[in-house]
Amino acid sequence: MWTLDSLLERARPGDRVLVRADLNVPLSVLPTESVPPSLWAVADDTRIRATLPTLERLMAAGLRVIVCSHLGRPDGAEARFSLAPVARVLGSLLETPVQFAGGMPIGPERDRLVAEIGEGDIGLLENLRFDPREKQNDDSFALGLVAGIDYFVNDAFGTCHRAHASVVGTAARRPAFAGALVERELEVLSKVRDRCDRPFWVILGGAKVSDKIGVIEHLRDSVEGFVVGGGMANTFLAAQGIPTGKSRIEPDALELARRLLDQEGGPEWEFPVDAQVGNSVDDPNAELFTIGDDPGERMFLDVGPKTIERFRQALSSARTIFWNGPPGVFEKEPFSGGTRALAEMLAAHPGMVVVGGGDTAAAARQFGIADSVTHVCTGGGAALEFLEGKELPGLAALEAAMGGAEGR
Repeated sequence: MWTLDSLLERARPGDRVLVRADLNVPLSVLPTESVPPSLWAVADDTRIRATLPTLERLMAAGLRVIVCSHLGRPDGAEARFSLAPVARVLGSLLETPVQFAGGMPIGPERDRLVAEIGEGDIGLLENLRFDPREKQNDDSFALGLVAGIDYFVNDAFGTCHRAHASVVGTAARRPAFAGALVERELEVLSKVRDRCDRPFWVILGGAKVSDKIGVIEHLRDSVEGFVVGGGMANTFLAAQGIPTGKSRIEPDALELARRLLDQEGGPEWEFPVDAQVGNSVDDPNAELFTIGDDPGERMFLDVGPKTIERFRQALSSARTIFWNGPPGVFEKEPFSGGTRALAEMLAAHPGMVVVGGGDTAAAARQFGIADSVTHVCTGGGAALEFLEGKELPGLAALEAAMGGAEGR
């Protein structure tokens, strides 16, 4: 696929470029609905910062930069999902005003912005998902987005597994290029999937075995072992006849878990041997518990210190580690210790450590290790599907653009 370097060799100052970014960030929503979104704050600007290298290079080249993104899952044009606060933060980080086209992503304000924006300046369209045609990959919506635009850049790896108009339709209608963030994600994940240094271990957490089955089956012949924690581990433990009390399990995946464990010649598996338990995720007190005993009405909500030590020993020789899914309910202080200990262990690991998934990336940031690992992926779902070997529509569209853009 064409890269940002290719675009900058081709474009001229004053050309207009549409950048699909992933600015789907959490907002600090104020307690009263009477407070307008323009006064809301961005709670985590990681995804905004991730696209700055692409935007800065385009602006430095004198291009007129129009950014588009979705935010949340609005039901129509809901003001609480406006990108107005994101525009403020983006402008602060770029140290230049970001012109914001409110209203709808396609409409008079968008057309005015595209027509009047100056060389080297940047503007932001309103939330793409305000219009249902975005998720429908509607031709008319894609054409509306690229009207008056010379080039398209996809810098939103986190949406590349979605066949939406701003991801696929736009790339089919203008010369299309991968942004710096997409290039970096592909570089790292391709190495993890296809040519990583071994021993290779994968850490899996989260709630469901079924969400990770594709990754497990695709990588099982490439890894030395899987370390499993979180709610996902509960299903594996229950599949082995171990009492799990009121812990969340996935009943429909019990047979699948047994089949994975019974495969001959497969990778090693490491599961929790102790846990922090409570009556609910809101229990203010955690109690250390030995797995194998009967927890009664309690739930496994975090891994214990013996588990962390077992995980440390299993991972000690790894040269590549991919971590997807926290081993506990790290958002709650009584049950955050296991995730914190795992994060700190990985930050000190000498090999290649890649963190993927929204919750896992949030944990890496919360415990201050995001800058100490090799890479933190900006797209959890896209990263998992890429590692499964699936074709991502957004990447396929960029590949196809190389063959069709010259004739446009």
